[in-house]
Amino acid sequence: MASIKAFRGLRPRADIASKLSELPYDVCNSEEAREISAGNEYNFYHITKPEIDLPKDTDPYSSEVYSKAAENFKAFVEKGYLVEDEKELLYLYTLTMNGRTQTGLVTVVSVDDYDKGVIKKHELTRQAKEDDRIRHIDSVNAQTGPVFLLYKQKKEIRELFEDVLKNEPLYEFTSNDGVYHALRAIRADDQIASLVEYFDCLDLYIADGHHRAASAARVGRERAAKGIKDGSDYFLSVVFPDEQLYIMPYNRVVNDLNAHSKDEFFELLSKKYKIEATKNKTPLASSSVAMYIDSEWYMLTPLFEISSDPVESLDVQILQKQVLSPILGIDDPRVSERIDFVGGIRGTDELERLVDSGNFAVAFSMYPTTIDQLISVSDSGLVMPPKSTWFEPKLRSGMVIHAFKK
Repeated sequence: MASIKAFRGLRPRADIASKLSELPYDVCNSEEAREISAGNEYNFYHITKPEIDLPKDTDPYSSEVYSKAAENFKAFVEKGYLVEDEKELLYLYTLTMNGRTQTGLVTVVSVDDYDKGVIKKHELTRQAKEDDRIRHIDSVNAQTGPVFLLYKQKKEIRELFEDVLKNEPLYEFTSNDGVYHALRAIRADDQIASLVEYFDCLDLYIADGHHRAASAARVGRERAAKGIKDGSDYFLSVVFPDEQLYIMPYNRVVNDLNAHSKDEFFELLSKKYKIEATKNKTPLASSSVAMYIDSEWYMLTPLFEISSDPVESLDVQILQKQVLSPILGIDDPRVSERIDFVGGIRGTDELERLVDSGNFAVAFSMYPTTIDQLISVSDSGLVMPPKSTWFEPKLRSGMVIHAFKK
């Protein structure tokens, strides 16, 4: 089934690993990246968001940006900030946030498996975002950020991980957001061979990083068509067991009530939901929604039957079909400028702040999508609504890089 391989990881020197590794390129804008990296010559945004080293009015998709990425990447290698391992290895990447730990396998996975659906998706991708990462991969000749995958836990893999976790980390640190990170190498040939064999019986699921996966797959296909054999037929991933992962809710805020008064809005809602004032800012059960409007919280409990369809039963899809589209007039949340999405890590205080500011009329605090729901949608070959899952903690880019052969 899933084909994984050991590879020669390009990694930061242990003494600068905490200064070099950084959050994914797409979690902040260019100005935020400039502020984060200020005064830190090692920061990985110099490679993944290289516009920070160009004039502020530079188009982040201009050719100068990708050239700067290549220049900075080369400099990081030449200065010894990044050093390649002498042999092909696998790695374990451990993250701990708020007392909860998850450990994943850093490996490279097959583009063919992605194309054949062995690596299963649940999101649509945008051409423009794919094109951006393709140009970045081609410029630096490497995959700098991992795709976040999951698998259904297997006893043999758990036991092998437990054995490797006894080893000293190559490096470990706590990042500014309070998350603990540790990287360990799997050097033993028998352990590597066992993991390759174990994963050969598994499907893999994309948890986060659909655009990174799609971009890497396109680069691999294009280079294979040209007869280039440089390792681009596999892409960088961290693969976690399903039992360790945690999905936070992806909440919604809407600018206005679609020309309805508050009373009219509540009347329309009452035909579909039982509405009760509440002190709870998060729903206690699936299909219920906590709503914030006019400085008050309300719990919405559905009066309708919930579908058993993998997509139609998702809380975000229920809200879309029952409230956002028919009542608030938001037919396509992918393009509507009247709706915004708030990751669960920002909490319900952020929902209150946005509504209280007057910029938004109403907020919806959602029950999170579950891992089982993600797997069910993926297994069915279906697509989730936009902004259905928010995974924490975020994987750091720069912990390990997959550089292509020259």
